Amino acid sequence: MSKIDVKQLIEAGVHFGHLTRKWNPNMAQYIYAERNGVHIIDLYKTAAKMEEAAEALKKIVASGRRVLYVATKKQAKEIIATNASSVNMPYITERWPGGMLTNFQTIRKAVKKMSNIDRMKTDGSFDALSKREKLQIERQRAKLEKNLGSIADMTRIPGALIVVDVKKEHIAIAEANRLNIPIFAMVDTNSDPRSIDFVIPSNDDASKSIEKVLGYLTVAISEGLADKKASKAKGEDTEDDTEA
Repeated sequence: MSKIDVKQLIEAGVHFGHLTRKWNPNMAQYIYAERNGVHIIDLYKTAAKMEEAAEALKKIVASGRRVLYVATKKQAKEIIATNASSVNMPYITERWPGGMLTNFQTIRKAVKKMSNIDRMKTDGSFDALSKREKLQIERQRAKLEKNLGSIADMTRIPGALIVVDVKKEHIAIAEANRLNIPIFAMVDTNSDPRSIDFVIPSNDDASKSIEKVLGYLTVAISEGLADKKASKAKGEDTEDDTEA
């Protein structure tokens, strides 16, 4: 992994925290200063944490595990989808389906329902249905696709989560913590970092900041996939679930 240029983090606005009155005291160690009533994040700590997170993600992916990207806030959705898709990883940008990790088999059944509908269309059984039944099934398929289409090929619990905005995604974080799934997250000055395994202190509201941090982590995942491929070519064992 390449070293992070702090100047680039400044240009992306990664250092801007929230208003000082909205801060979480548990983020004190990552705050550099206060300017005009806004907390400024210590970017040298951010850079160190990004590099640490990247190395850990690289190892997880190289071992054959998948990483689930999670962000449902408007300014992060497209960035999450683009980054996750570029390395063929699952992602959630719509509402987090409660129990997605802790009740994973139920979610898999819903995904299977999508596959069954698709099969009906290819084997001709869909054509035998009434117009009303077809419409109901089409609506059901569209709803499932919107909420679960991006995790359709995630056949196992992920090896890690990448999260933008830990306050907004608190349900996903609670489920991951319950299952001891490592969490890599952009944590702003108004959030509690204590439930996060790999804290990246950063502005989680600006799209440029989100893009900068996620882009770096995605490069690490890409390198991890390349390492996995190289190990496979040498005949070494990896716990492979990225092909599923």
